[in-house]
Amino acid sequence: MPEVKIEIGGKEFAVACQDGEEQYLRDAAAMLDREARGLVSQIGRMPESRMLLMAGLMLADRTAAYEQKAAAAEEKLARQERLIEEMEAMPAPEPERVEVAVIPSQVTDTLAELAARAEALAALAEERSAR
Repeated sequence: MPEVKIEIGGKEFAVACQDGEEQYLRDAAAMLDREARGLVSQIGRMPESRMLLMAGLMLADRTAAYEQKAAAAEEKLARQERLIEEMEAMPAPEPERVEVAVIPSQVTDTLAELAARAEALAALAEERSAR
């Protein structure tokens, strides 16, 4: 088991850990050290045990807040996943039916005849105006 020297609140400690866990231990000690140094700068010197207790409680408080936020996010995610499942289980909506009026062929024939007459009159008027 490797032994790692860490410093917390200006005090040095030797701590044993599992192989490969050294960096994790150093990172955790750095977090605790930041809290301890903050306490020492605000309050001044205090007994080692009190400093470690207060720094640990401050970290635990922050961790509890993060756990509450994580639990709320997990609940929101679960609600969203349930909603998605419900929506996917719903049958597809029926296509909207659109009715288009059918124009009788008699009307279209009459309109075509009128258009032809109008074109003929326009051509005649153009011819007469050109003279």
